[in-house]
Amino acid sequence: MEQWQDPFLETNSEPAAPENSFPPKYQKPEAAKSNIWLKSIVSLALYLLLGYYFFHSFNMLLLITIIVVFHELGHFIAMKAFRYKDLGIFFIPLLGAYVSGSKREVSQRESAIILLAGPLPGIIAGIIFYLLYLQNPFLSIAGIPYYTIAILFLFLNIINLLPVYPLDGGQLLNRVFLDEESIISKIFVWLSIGALIWFALYGMGRPFYPLLIFPAMLIMRMFGDSKLDEVEKKVEAAGINLDTSYEEMPDTDYWCMRDILVTTHPAYRDIKPGPPYEYHEKEDRIMTSIQSLLHRHLVQDVSLAGKIFILIICIAAIASPWLLNVDLSFFRQFGI
Repeated sequence: MEQWQDPFLETNSEPAAPENSFPPKYQKPEAAKSNIWLKSIVSLALYLLLGYYFFHSFNMLLLITIIVVFHELGHFIAMKAFRYKDLGIFFIPLLGAYVSGSKREVSQRESAIILLAGPLPGIIAGIIFYLLYLQNPFLSIAGIPYYTIAILFLFLNIINLLPVYPLDGGQLLNRVFLDEESIISKIFVWLSIGALIWFALYGMGRPFYPLLIFPAMLIMRMFGDSKLDEVEKKVEAAGINLDTSYEEMPDTDYWCMRDILVTTHPAYRDIKPGPPYEYHEKEDRIMTSIQSLLHRHLVQDVSLAGKIFILIICIAAIASPWLLNVDLSFFRQFGI
């Protein structure tokens, strides 16, 4: 789960600042912000194109796409309700989709609602389609039986609730039940990486190598986070306040953090620190890295009773096909 207009071309059109002065901290151009939905459309087009090559059935591909969109819209609506910024839905061909957004103050309660808002409506929809199938086994949409629609709704959303990072269930476990910054959380992520690799190679009876993208991305992220931890220590040693928002951060702090970042992080070693202080063609990535260094406020607002309630909901949702005695013969064709 991007095409975009290079912000360097717009931003760099401003007159160069004097050698020892600090220009304003980098701001993403409005054109780049408005391109979020264009990126979503492009990713959806690629998703459909590669999906059709894999499934060879437009109706089945359309059904899976509708289920994925329905799932992600749940996340999107919840994030919109909690005032997340820069929202967008992005599709990963053959693998699914995700919603991106940003917010400095993150609540456990809000996070739980957002993460459950994707799979729970899909599971409920699957149950409804299955009950309709029981009433009339011959019902279908575009030649696809209600039974197949129900099973796919249930299966795809239950998979997302499993306690494996970065699935919704794994993120929920990490955010609400574990301390995200603790060693236990890091061990959990590494165990998830191992589980994802095993599933990609052996979980479906034969290897499905595209699934290795997920553990590969997680490994890259873990190593990237370790480099950012090193940068963070140097930034704090320099006396720069990280307990602030990007909007409130002084321009001087931005450029000082930027100098530390480009001299410490290997991804930016080709960029020279100031002076002179000038924007680079990678400035958008630099800004994102600096924003990730700023301390995020996690509000611990889920009580023990709330955690038990969330756990019961997850277990009931995952067990729903067996609780309702759903006929799972659909999976026999896959040797499951």
